[in-house]
Amino acid sequence: MTIYLPELSVNTEDFPPCHEALNEPDGLLAMGGDLHPNRILAAYNQGIFPWFSEGDPILWWSPQIRALFDPKTFKPSKSLKKFFRKSNYRVSINLVTHQIIGLCASTRPAEETWILPEMQQAYQALADLGHCHSIEVWQDDEIIGGLYGLQIGQVFCGESMFSLKSNASKIALWHLCEHLNRNAGMLIDCQMMNEHLESLGAIESMRSDFLQELSVLRSKNVFEECYQPQWLPSPLSEELT
Repeated sequence: MTIYLPELSVNTEDFPPCHEALNEPDGLLAMGGDLHPNRILAAYNQGIFPWFSEGDPILWWSPQIRALFDPKTFKPSKSLKKFFRKSNYRVSINLVTHQIIGLCASTRPAEETWILPEMQQAYQALADLGHCHSIEVWQDDEIIGGLYGLQIGQVFCGESMFSLKSNASKIALWHLCEHLNRNAGMLIDCQMMNEHLESLGAIESMRSDFLQELSVLRSKNVFEECYQPQWLPSPLSEELT
């Protein structure tokens, strides 16, 4: 099957309207351009993200269905609470963002990862500019899990997560939700639904509904101190207050 896609110019940061994305493959919108921070930020502000494999051109997507979390309604399971209470895990934010991006790539089988070296460099550059953020889960002095993504206004756009020990990525997401609740974060976009996200309580939203919500939230901000590098309080201790 032949697919005809708009090819982006390296001279502008313009994208086609999201409703022009293909139905098959779902959400494929355009190709080309580059991974300059300004282009990536322009994309996310319009509900578009890059996703491509080695050997492919840069591909840009806006699927018909988005996977979302509402931080206010996220409920960890009783078993996860029990596990965390008994564990010696600690959680931080923005202490080692570059390392988290690298681990999200390196902990996947080579044939499965889309976090290619150029993608890692692009998001590390966004981290240096204050747009890309990470949650880190530690056991003693070892990183055992985490996630990273971009903050667009009051929307956290999750990119990837990993887990080297039991429940580490779930605990990262739980802490992210609690932290966003404290700092005026309103929504977590996980792009495409999968079994893992569904098991954690992600909900599906039509693209048109998501874009409408994004258009409102992208012009608002989380609190200024939200992404200062710091250790995060245990959500369990907050339940007792």
